[in-house]
Amino acid sequence: MTTEPRPITPDTRRTPLPEDRPGPARDAPVPSRLEAFIDAMIDMGQTGQIFGEHGIGKTSTFFSHLARAHPDTTLVYVPAANLTPDDLLVNAPVRDPHSGELVLRQLVMSALKPGKPFVLLIDDSLQAGDTIQAQLMQVACNWTLGEHDLRALGCVGVFLSDNESLAETSTRRGDFALLDRMVTLRVTANDTSWRRHLAAAYRPWDLDPVFTLWASLPPALRELLSPRTLDHVLANAREGFPLRWGLPLLDGERLRLAEPRPDGRPGQDRTAEILDRIAEALGVPNPVTVPDPVRQVVRAALRNRWSVLLQGPPGCGKTELVRETVRAGLGRDALYFSLPVTHVEDLCAPLPAPDGTLENLLAAPFTGPEPKAIVWDEYNRPKDKAAFAKLMEITQEWSLAGRRIENLRAQIAIQNPPYHLGRKLLVSRNNIAQATRFTASLDLDPRDIPANEWLIARYGSDAETVLEWWKHDIDEEGRAWITKRTMERLIKLHRRGLPLEMATVYLGDGEYAPVPLSALIDRLRGRPVTGLRELARDARTWENRLCRAAELSEEGGDDSDVVHQILANAELSQLKKYRAVVTRLVSHLPPKLRATYLVGASREQQRFWTGVFMAMRR
Repeated sequence: MTTEPRPITPDTRRTPLPEDRPGPARDAPVPSRLEAFIDAMIDMGQTGQIFGEHGIGKTSTFFSHLARAHPDTTLVYVPAANLTPDDLLVNAPVRDPHSGELVLRQLVMSALKPGKPFVLLIDDSLQAGDTIQAQLMQVACNWTLGEHDLRALGCVGVFLSDNESLAETSTRRGDFALLDRMVTLRVTANDTSWRRHLAAAYRPWDLDPVFTLWASLPPALRELLSPRTLDHVLANAREGFPLRWGLPLLDGERLRLAEPRPDGRPGQDRTAEILDRIAEALGVPNPVTVPDPVRQVVRAALRNRWSVLLQGPPGCGKTELVRETVRAGLGRDALYFSLPVTHVEDLCAPLPAPDGTLENLLAAPFTGPEPKAIVWDEYNRPKDKAAFAKLMEITQEWSLAGRRIENLRAQIAIQNPPYHLGRKLLVSRNNIAQATRFTASLDLDPRDIPANEWLIARYGSDAETVLEWWKHDIDEEGRAWITKRTMERLIKLHRRGLPLEMATVYLGDGEYAPVPLSALIDRLRGRPVTGLRELARDARTWENRLCRAAELSEEGGDDSDVVHQILANAELSQLKKYRAVVTRLVSHLPPKLRATYLVGASREQQRFWTGVFMAMRR
């Protein structure tokens, strides 16, 4: 439903390549099998049907090839999976220009009247509902829609495309009357020009070794590592991110590159091996993670016009961190939508236009030239299928009801995993075609979200006390039950003098989360504990203890371990607050302990510790 130029590679927006532009500056590249099929169907005036695996560049081939080979022709792109019955055609009262009376007319979508010759591409055609399938049958058979003749409107080609896999589609096209009207082509990744486009998009890298590696993989692995997914892997590699972030999250689990055994069970997991070989071919690292991953990925999304998916447990601060990072990078708040309460009408609605066409009105936040970023919260908890279908158009095509969203810089989808702490969460399933729409997909640990600093800034010493309890007094399982959201409730209830147990997660039948709170109650009542504040209050005593430990052993002693653990667990704001004391104490710790403060630290933390170490030398 859009006439906007499509990216040359799947699920990205890049400038068209020189070989894709019309004109005599370059010799035309040898057309791929799909490109030759497109030309033939246009010349013959036949409806073309194309089947092929997801992510091999079927749709992007139409955009790049028509722009190059048919520069006077517009591509009208209709994502069928996102259509509702009134999107293509609707009956509406209009005033007859001759009689002046109101009459009932069939209004056709405005994109089908572009005012110049056009090719109609109906993508994901098997994913449309029954009513839409009936409309598409008329289009495919007769090139008409209701009372409208598409040829009279300027149509010179009609194509339907999809993946035949029943895991991704809702129907099979078996009507002989329909099938007899079309020419059908089945394509593979070797029938599109994705290698040429990726090679140009990722200059100055030489991608030939990567393409050789991809071609050497078994067919099942090549299908999993589709060209679209390989594009995402390369995009993450260029940013210095872990390459696995380019692999999609399918039903909450990272896609594994494993060839199935004869019995259908997954075979050897070759994910790490293949991604390491890609990194080696590119001459780049493949890190396990990066410091402050959420902020880094959101900033990369704003720079590169990415769609990204962030998955993490409830209550860890994902949404607030994303909105804060977008605000800092964009200079304005993100457009925020919570999917459980988002209706189709909240996004767009069809409306008859004065020219006798059907125009889709966008919600006000999507309009205007100012830079935009969208946050799709609770992404896998949609209110209904219709709203989620519209959402899929935006994440895939960066358009809504066929209209481009002006100056849209990034999209960030946020969701919970299907399971947490052994309990199933009420989230929807996705398929591989939906999952591969995101350039980066992160499966977050609560430690990846720096919400501790926010708690300290907002609640001061009470937050420091709760955090010290969380870090030192409970085990790993207990920390999983106490989210940052729970910590905030604990602080608020403490300040009101209410029982703290009510702040923990209620499991039903009088049972709360299995986390002992007695140590926290003692801390809040002032029981003597040892934290950074206590070290600062008695800095000279602790300095003497560290000196004695250093004299007894180069490895330090129990006192060295206590101080090291306190410093390692302290938040950056606490370290800065007691910087002078930290510098004095760190100088007496064993060098091997000091070195750990830089490992995996964020840029701000590394800058702090580098300053401390330089002060020690002076």
